[in-house]
Amino acid sequence: MKLVVAGATSAIAVAVMREAVAAGDSLYLLARDEKKLEAVVADLRVRGGQVEGTVADLDDLSRHPALLEEARRTLGGFDALLVAHGVLTDQQQAQADPTVFARDVQTNFVSAASLAEAAARLFEAGGRGTIAVITSVAGDRGRQSNYAYGAAKAGLSAYLSGLRNRLAAAGVAVVDLKVGMVDTPMTAHLPKGPLFASASTVGRGIYRALQRRGDVVYVPWFWAGVMGVIRNIPESVFKKLKL
Repeated sequence: MKLVVAGATSAIAVAVMREAVAAGDSLYLLARDEKKLEAVVADLRVRGGQVEGTVADLDDLSRHPALLEEARRTLGGFDALLVAHGVLTDQQQAQADPTVFARDVQTNFVSAASLAEAAARLFEAGGRGTIAVITSVAGDRGRQSNYAYGAAKAGLSAYLSGLRNRLAAAGVAVVDLKVGMVDTPMTAHLPKGPLFASASTVGRGIYRALQRRGDVVYVPWFWAGVMGVIRNIPESVFKKLKL
């Protein structure tokens, strides 16, 4: 498989790419931080990977088509795009400052959707391909502790549903990766409970989902059951819960 990864320096993305390199895949990486990107590329090459990459601010929507075209030229075409970039919104800051909320929605929803749309145009024309996007279980139901972040991820899941409906006839898979709580640097400030998974566990799950080209995949799998229960709590009860 020839795989393009956006947000390639995140802990989850690195875990996915190590799985991909072990399977013999070729990779093209997109990330904002040049030093981190160089370190990730070096790590993957030591592991035997065929890896290239470029520095990119993915909030710059105007660059998305050119970035994917460069990836296509470098790899000689590509089979899949994994959109893994995002930020964990601070709920209190988002409540106090609408510019924080708007900035994070730009990254978590608008930027991710724009990149997926750019890939959709390439894949639709070729009649094949996989677009996989990391969303979150937080998007399944708004909770007072993280509804700003959850709203962006919910919007992204709705977008992916529509994109999947559009591209199904063209043979292009759109995979919504609903990831649960993961022990990464992004969540280092949060207390860890039994539902937290390691980045390596999540990376394996995401890589399997990429290969299977499913529609909506909960990672780890048990979150499908957890969120099924949460979604079905009556609103009259749910609004009184401290979640």
